[in-house]
Amino acid sequence: MLALTANGMNAVNTVILDRMQSEIPLIPRLAGHLISGGGKRLRPMLTLAGAELVGYQGSRHHLLAAAVEFIHTATLLHDDVVDGSELRRGKAAANIIFGNPATVLVGDFLFSRAFELMTEDGSLRVLKILSNASAVIAEGEVSQLTAQRQIETSEERYLHIIGAKTAALFAAASQISAVVAECDEEKERALEDYGRNLGVAFQLVDDAIDYDSDAAEMGKDQGDDFREGKMTLPVILAYARGDEEERKFWKDAIMGHRSSDEDLAHACELMARHNAVEDTRERARHFAQRAIDAISIFPESKARSAMAEAAMFAVARVY
Repeated sequence: MLALTANGMNAVNTVILDRMQSEIPLIPRLAGHLISGGGKRLRPMLTLAGAELVGYQGSRHHLLAAAVEFIHTATLLHDDVVDGSELRRGKAAANIIFGNPATVLVGDFLFSRAFELMTEDGSLRVLKILSNASAVIAEGEVSQLTAQRQIETSEERYLHIIGAKTAALFAAASQISAVVAECDEEKERALEDYGRNLGVAFQLVDDAIDYDSDAAEMGKDQGDDFREGKMTLPVILAYARGDEEERKFWKDAIMGHRSSDEDLAHACELMARHNAVEDTRERARHFAQRAIDAISIFPESKARSAMAEAAMFAVARVY
């Protein structure tokens, strides 16, 4: 997909660099710290790949892909403040360097830039899709916050949370490519389904990685989710499958009473004992296959193959 979208991403990156500028020097400095920090740019690539899949010949999707990346970057900036993160993409998080107030406000700036780009496009349908996704993401983040340190969080609620906080933007990024190409409802729905299932798979793997990769691979501190008391699927599975002693450990850990490196190592041992991480990855593979199936309505093409390959990469990665 990198090769498929390379030319389009050059145009998108030009828009991103142009629109993150401001007369206030701190804004492009802080925004650039994250935007130029080596992210995968997967979400805007979905918009470009989807446009390629449906044969769109225009350029509207370049501005909209940039809007998608601004929405994503804004949420990352806000997330790092909420989580108190120290690392992002292998280097110090913006909030550590610039402070929480500036990080939140620059996140707001990027949200505003995203909405400027949407209104410039002029499509009320596109505006509705992306603005709704932004609201759903915020709801998902709040829902995750209320589930934090709640050991009884169910797998169903967890999937609902990641469907909102992660998959909603994947779905919207994919769907808008069909909208600008004026595709029929079946194709639009197929692209939305592709993005949504890919987003769920992507987040499942992210949550698995927190327990089976080191900081150098992840670009963040291993065990961040564990120390923050986040109820991700590996924890939910390990807790459900554990005996009474193990469940007590998990209750103490999620409440923040067991957060040392030794506790993290023990948590990883318990997950290995109950296949919690591997089963999380297996669920991710299921959603990745659903994503691939969703675009099977389109004829075979380089774009379809690239999008299917991206889904498989999303679940095979270790970073």
